[in-house]
Amino acid sequence: MSEHYQIAVIGGGPGGYVAALKAGQMGAKVAVIEKHHLGGTCLNYGCVPSKALLASAELLHHIRHAGELGVNVAGPVTLDWGKVQARKDKVLAGLRGGIKGLLKARKAEVFAGTATLNGPGKIVVEKDGAKTVITADKVILAAGSTPARIPGWPTDVNLVCTSDEALHWKELPKSLLIVGGGVIGCEFACMMQAFGVEVTVVEMLSKLLPNLEGAIADTLHKSFEKRGIRIFTNVKIEDLKAQGNGISARLSNGQTIIASKALVSVGRRPATAELGLESVGITANRGFVRVNARMETPVKGYYAIGDMNGQCLLAHAASAHGVVAVENALGDGHEFSVPIPNCVYTFPEVGSVGLTSEEAAKKGLPIAVGHFPLSFLGKAMAVNDTEGFARVIRHRETGELLGVHIIGHNATEVIAAAGTMLHQKASVKDLAEVVFAHPTISESIKEAAEDAVYEALHMPPRKIARIAV
Repeated sequence: MSEHYQIAVIGGGPGGYVAALKAGQMGAKVAVIEKHHLGGTCLNYGCVPSKALLASAELLHHIRHAGELGVNVAGPVTLDWGKVQARKDKVLAGLRGGIKGLLKARKAEVFAGTATLNGPGKIVVEKDGAKTVITADKVILAAGSTPARIPGWPTDVNLVCTSDEALHWKELPKSLLIVGGGVIGCEFACMMQAFGVEVTVVEMLSKLLPNLEGAIADTLHKSFEKRGIRIFTNVKIEDLKAQGNGISARLSNGQTIIASKALVSVGRRPATAELGLESVGITANRGFVRVNARMETPVKGYYAIGDMNGQCLLAHAASAHGVVAVENALGDGHEFSVPIPNCVYTFPEVGSVGLTSEEAAKKGLPIAVGHFPLSFLGKAMAVNDTEGFARVIRHRETGELLGVHIIGHNATEVIAAAGTMLHQKASVKDLAEVVFAHPTISESIKEAAEDAVYEALHMPPRKIARIAV
């Protein structure tokens, strides 16, 4: 006899395990199936391990500039890569154990193995050749995504790899070609350069971080080049092959890049091919399962959350989707309409929420852009991190807050305040009137909001918007 559950969750990543916790909290009998490690990509191959490594890289970066703050570091500053990796692994183990404990406390049953849909309400879980069948009233699909690879390139992950492998390297390469200048590519470029790796980034589009505020991309580009990171934009890789103990890449501009390894960071693909979607009548579009604002698929009783629904490939979005899906599955739900912040953990950091000025322009919206340089802030000067700025996008006719974008020290923490204001549908005037503590980096949001309504006090006076879009 198979065990029956009110809710079964396929995938134990940030969407799946949060969905299971919510279901348990609401009193449902719930099962969660995970084929690798609890925490999914985010905890094991993405967000958390990359931030653990970046913490070491950023510390190295700041130590090298310690003399500017009057701190003299005697002797050479060296890196123990083995210890860096060991600390990262300890962080991951602790968090995995934490998730396991939380699921147990909510009485969620965890199945280790590969899940396959096998007709309405039925799931087959397979591990090491053994099969277990469970049934459920409602099924939440949270299978996540995998890094995209490029067909025809070397398949040896010691030469051409993705972030899955690079986060767990036993040894650092002498040189690295990063294919793709999005979030993952930029974070690795920043990290590896600090670790002493010679880094080249090739991005086929016109700028780094192509989906973020254009001025942020320009600022990060200049910051990277100052550190010796080579960047090619508007350039394609025509061919990449193994050469000796490394790789050789021929670029569309006629140049050739020789490196020890190549890291492919050109996006992610939904991990839906082996789920057996067809057995319950669910169709996928390029692998993505389309859902409505309640996370419902077209097939009653099935929900899809996180990366696999294609709405927003971010861990915190997946967790929010999971809560919404469970609430709807148990009859107490609502539509998902929350602004999702986007963070990039380079140094300087990037935080972004809402529309960019470029997106607003494409929509034909009349906008005013408030801009405030971090170099004007007392806190930024005090901590010697003056790179960057904050921008606030205002609807010029309604005063609505459309977006906030920050590049600079602690931007990934500061952006939460802007997300809160957007969620509450505040106006830019409302944001400008909020009192932020002094001295803080968060003051830059208020200052940029004041500039967006032409009331900035810590900026030279102006009669018209200084920034044309």
